[in-house]
Amino acid sequence: MQGRTGLLTLLREYSWDREGWFAPLEAALEGMTAREAAWQPPGGGNTIWQTLRHLNFWNEFMWHRITGTPGGPAMTANEETFGPAAGPEAEDAWQAEVARARDLARRLREAVANLSEDDLEKPLQDMGTVAESLAAWVMHDTYHTGQIVLIRKMQGSWPATR
Repeated sequence: MQGRTGLLTLLREYSWDREGWFAPLEAALEGMTAREAAWQPPGGGNTIWQTLRHLNFWNEFMWHRITGTPGGPAMTANEETFGPAAGPEAEDAWQAEVARARDLARRLREAVANLSEDDLEKPLQDMGTVAESLAAWVMHDTYHTGQIVLIRKMQGSWPATR
């Protein structure tokens, strides 16, 4: 590990696919069906599918911000990033959402690994520096991964079968 970039890369690995003291997102999604992902928790709240859609929105947003690549999702009200609940029969659409998460994880891992220490000090509009934004982003993904695990426990689909 080298400097803050190495530390941020390591934190991202723990939040996405490296087993540690908590489940990473890849493990939290493992073996999940569209029916499970579309399950509405008792009393309301977002489904796992909506939560993953929200994570994908912000991960794509961050990728565009840190790489300087034009385009990407436009800023919107945070509630809108979750989108509507999806139907439990839409297995292909659920698998596409998971594939999108994996693709974004790969692209973000590469982008963070290619940042220099100087890049980390650059300001991002309304987000502090790149380093501050990346630290908050990893925490954001980890927070929502915990929600996914909790919902899976509520529905009886956790631990994931491997």
